[in-house]
Amino acid sequence: MNTDKTINTAKRVLKIEAEAITGIAKQLDANFAKAVTLILNAAGKVVITGMGKSGLICKKIAATFASTGTPAFFLHPAEGAHGDLGMLMKGDVVIAISNSGETEEIVKIIPLIKRMGAKLIAMTGDVNSTLSKAGDVVLNIGVKKEACPLGLAPTASTTAALAMGDALAVALFETKGFNEKDFALLHPGGSLGRRLLRVEELMHTGSNIPMIRVGSLMKEAILEITAKRFGIAGIIDKKDRLIGAITDGDLRRALEKGDNILHKKVENLMTKNPKRIEKHAFAESALKMMEDYSITALFVYKDKMEDKVVGIVHLHDLLKAGVV
Repeated sequence: MNTDKTINTAKRVLKIEAEAITGIAKQLDANFAKAVTLILNAAGKVVITGMGKSGLICKKIAATFASTGTPAFFLHPAEGAHGDLGMLMKGDVVIAISNSGETEEIVKIIPLIKRMGAKLIAMTGDVNSTLSKAGDVVLNIGVKKEACPLGLAPTASTTAALAMGDALAVALFETKGFNEKDFALLHPGGSLGRRLLRVEELMHTGSNIPMIRVGSLMKEAILEITAKRFGIAGIIDKKDRLIGAITDGDLRRALEKGDNILHKKVENLMTKNPKRIEKHAFAESALKMMEDYSITALFVYKDKMEDKVVGIVHLHDLLKAGVV
């Protein structure tokens, strides 16, 4: 194998496919906005259909739609002609993908899609094709050439279709105001789900929060730190507002100086304005704060307007949850 030749081939393919995406971006017009509006206003679901390599792209687009808040599924056009069109109903939107616009299996089911009262978005590389003429909206995904040197294997054309599908999905969830909380609800499993955990799902509350009042003696603080085992105790004033904190590190530093700290008041040794985080924040944000400030625990507030502690989250909680 000639290494240089192989690398040059790869570069050529990537360049052609990048140009394909740039090309369809330049072709975008008002039809794209019409397609988004059609899906947003649909009373039913989104059904995506395509044959062969386009069918594989359709499956990925359907998965992307579903994971970003737009219910969608893949319909095999050949199976559709043999009964699976029963999945369709009035109010659905069908996205049919065919580079030529003349794929036999798709052309065959177009009249049935129309008869059922579903809207049709044609995604094709030929705006004069049968599919294009039947579409309520047409998205042009035509490319100048395939990356395949024979011009036969779908390469740049399928890349363009996939990119257009992603563009639709992102435009839809931005328009709908789909946010991190919505995303977390749809991705509860795996590393992604763990990253999207909220602090309130991991924090310790109530009597488990290490807390003592201003005016208390340091020996009480030591007992609280030892009992709650977070390596920290918060100091609250008469109105239950957090005004400071004492950590086991503070204790060690004071002892290294030779101070007799047991009968000193906590406010004499506390660190003012300890780091805090809102309970609705992502656990990943809590981890970043701990890393940035080289600390192992954060006091948790209800929101940024509140000044009372509702919980505490420790680095060990994040480790156990798999956030790290």
